Amino acid sequence: MGEPGTPNTRHAARDSLFEASAFERSTDTVDGRAFAWRRQALVIAAVLGCLAVFVLARWLAAAPYLGGDWLAGPGGALVLQEPARTGSGRQLTVLAIGQRGEMPVAVDALLLHRWPRWQVDGQLRARQLQQHEALAQMLARGEGRVLLHLADGTLREASVVARGYAGLGWMFWPLTGLALLMYLFAVVLVLSRPQPRNTLFVVMTLCQAGNLVFIALESAHGLGLPAGTLASDLPVRATLDLCTAAAAVHAFALRPEGVAGMPNFPRVALLAWAVLPLWWLAVALGDTLAGALPLWWLAQGSCLALGATGLAVAQRSQRLHPDAHGLLLRRMATAALATLALVTLAVALAAGAGGAGPAVAAAAAATWYLFLASLLLLTPFLARRRLLLREFALLAGVSTIVTSLDLLFIAVFSLSAFTSLAVAVFIGLGLYAAARQWTLQHLIGTSVLSTERTFDQLYRAARELQAHPQRYPQVLAQLMRELFDPLEVQAVDRVPVRARLLGGGSALVLPMRHSDDDTGVAAAPSRALVLRHAQRGQRLFTVDDARLADRVVDQLRRAVAYDAAVERGRFEERQRIAQDLHDDIGARLLTLMYQAQTREMEDYIRHTLQDLKTLTRGLAVAEHRLSHAAGEWKADLTQRLNVAQATLDWVFQVDHDRRLTVVQWSALTRVLRELVSNALYHGHATQVEVNFRLDGPLLRLQVTDDGEGRAPETWAHGLGLGGVRKRVKLLGGEVAWSENQPRGIVCTVRVPDFPARR
Repeated sequence: MGEPGTPNTRHAARDSLFEASAFERSTDTVDGRAFAWRRQALVIAAVLGCLAVFVLARWLAAAPYLGGDWLAGPGGALVLQEPARTGSGRQLTVLAIGQRGEMPVAVDALLLHRWPRWQVDGQLRARQLQQHEALAQMLARGEGRVLLHLADGTLREASVVARGYAGLGWMFWPLTGLALLMYLFAVVLVLSRPQPRNTLFVVMTLCQAGNLVFIALESAHGLGLPAGTLASDLPVRATLDLCTAAAAVHAFALRPEGVAGMPNFPRVALLAWAVLPLWWLAVALGDTLAGALPLWWLAQGSCLALGATGLAVAQRSQRLHPDAHGLLLRRMATAALATLALVTLAVALAAGAGGAGPAVAAAAAATWYLFLASLLLLTPFLARRRLLLREFALLAGVSTIVTSLDLLFIAVFSLSAFTSLAVAVFIGLGLYAAARQWTLQHLIGTSVLSTERTFDQLYRAARELQAHPQRYPQVLAQLMRELFDPLEVQAVDRVPVRARLLGGGSALVLPMRHSDDDTGVAAAPSRALVLRHAQRGQRLFTVDDARLADRVVDQLRRAVAYDAAVERGRFEERQRIAQDLHDDIGARLLTLMYQAQTREMEDYIRHTLQDLKTLTRGLAVAEHRLSHAAGEWKADLTQRLNVAQATLDWVFQVDHDRRLTVVQWSALTRVLRELVSNALYHGHATQVEVNFRLDGPLLRLQVTDDGEGRAPETWAHGLGLGGVRKRVKLLGGEVAWSENQPRGIVCTVRVPDFPARR
C-alpha cells in the first residue's frame, strides 16, 4: 500500500484516465458545443428507436393471423377451444390447415411453440419451421379464409384477419420497451465514454436488446407470424448470444492500461470472435444435411465454453492485479453462466416431456434473457443506489432458477406439475433471501460502518492533528485506511471539488482539505487522496462511501479548526491575564520595593517581581523552546539557591530541542520550583542536584538534595506535594520520593510518553 505522495508506477498511466473520468475536465465536457451535439445525437437516436418500435408494431399488427384460443391436446395434437353461446365450449382437434383446391398442411401442437432457438431436437425443429412457414405463406395470400381439417373428418372455415394492435399480446410492449431502454442505454454510453471496453459492453447490450425483440415478436397471440420470422430465430438469436459471449471474453481479456506485468490475451479474444463464422458454417452445413448437426447443442456448448473462458481469463487477471470492479463483474458473470448452465440442463432433460414441458422451457429461457438484460443494465450503476435494478435482477435470476428446477423435477423425478412447482418455488424463495443478503453485504458492499467506530477513529485523528498539524496528509490517509481498508492509497495533484468515484467504484478520490483560515473559509486543497479497492479489493466504493468520506474530512477539518479557535481563545485570555498582572500587580510590587524598610524586604520583593516577570512572559507566549525554558529554569533556581546560600548541580541532556506547550511549560516550571522550595525550606538543604533527561518520548526528571528530610512514605501530602502529583499526572507521568544516602531526599518524575510540538 503506497504512502500518500509516493509515486506508484504500476498505476501511473491509469491515473490520467481516472482523473479525466472523475473530475470532468476534458475539453468535450467543458465545451458547451460538444455537449450540445451529444445531446442532439441522443435525441435523434431516441426518436429513431421509438420510430423503429412503432414500425415493428405496425408491421406485426398488419400481418394476417388465425385468432382463437389454441391449446395443446393429448398426444401433441392442435386443439381449438370453440366458445359456445350457452354452456361450455367445444374442443376441436385440428389435423391440417389448407385452402380450397390446395393440398392441406398437416399441423400439430408444434405450431404453438415459437422458439426454435430453444428446440433441442433438430427434426422437431425442422417440422416446426415447416408448419410455421407453410401457414405464413397461406395467410399471406390474402384470400381471407382457410379450411380447418378436423379429427372427425369435417371441414370448418376460419377467418384470416389482420392481427391489429390488440393481437400483439400483453408481453409485446414491455419487452420492446425494455429493448428500447437497452438501446438508448448503449447510445448514452457510447456518447459519454467512447472507450474499447465500453464499446464491447455496448455490443453485448445491443445483442440482448435484439433477443428481447425476437421474444416480443414470438409472444404474439393466435397462429401465424410473418414469413421468415421463425426461420431466422435459431441462426440469428444464437449469433446474438455468441456475440455477447465473445464480447465478454474480449472485455475480460483487455489488460488494464499501464499495468506492468499483466498478460494481454489477444489470441483468446481472437478465438472467441472466430466462433461466429464457425457457427454460421455449421448452420449452412446443417441446412445442407437436413438438420443432421445438433445445432442447439452446438450453440449452447459454444456459449458455455466462451463463458468459462472469459471467467478463466478474469480469474487470471484478478490474481495478477486485484481489482474490486473486476471481481464484482466476475461474480456477476459467474452467476449468469451458472444460471445458463442450469437452464440448458433443464431444457435438455425436459425436451422429451409432453404437455407443459416446452412451454415451461420457453418461460425458463425468457426469464434467463430478462436476467441477463437486468445484469447488463445494472453493471454501470454498481457503485450507486439502484435498488429497483438490483431487485429486478435478483427476481429475474431466481425466477429462471425456479422454472429450471420445475423442469428438472418433472423430467428427472417424474413429479406432478403442482408438486414440482411448489418445491421449486420453496427453493427459489430460500435462494432469493440468501442471495439478497449476500449481495447487499458482499457483492455491492453496502455494509454500514458503526457510528461508534467511526466517531472513535475520527476523534483519535483529530487529537493527533492537534498535536501534529503538519502530519495532516498522513493522518487523513491513515483514517481512510481504517474506514475503508483499501488496497492502495496514493496522493495526486488533480483535486476534485468533493469526493468522487473512479472507475465505476474501483477507486475513490477525495480532496485533502485542511483547517479554516482566518476568514472562516476552508483553505483550497492542493492535493487529493486516491483510494483503490475497498476492503482489500473485495467490494466497490459506493456513492454512500463518497458521502461518508466528504463528511469525515469536513468533520475532521471542523474539529481541528475548533481546537485551534479554542487555543487562540485561551492564548488571548492568557495574554490579558499576563498584561493585567504586569500592569497592576507588578506596579504595586515595584512601589512596595521602593518603600521597603529593610534590605531583606527589598530583596524579597525584587525576587517576587522576577517570579512575576517569568510567569507573565510564560503566559504571553503560546509555545516555548525547551532549551530556552531550561535556561530560565536554571537561572531561576540558581537565584533561589544563592539567596538560601545553597549550591546547584544542573544536568540537562536531550536528544534534540523541542517546543513545549503552555501546559507542559507551566507544569514543569511549577514542579521544579516546588521541589526546590521543599528542599530549601523544609529540608534545609545546602546542595540540590537537578538531572533533566529527555530521550525520545521518555522524560526523566530527578531532584536530589542533602537536607534533613527522611521517610517520605510518612509525609502528609498537602497543597505543595499534592500540586506536584497533579501536574505530573497532567503530563501523563508519575512521581515518587525516596531517601537519599547518606542524607536527603530523591524525587523522581517519569513521563513515558512526552509529546512534543515540532
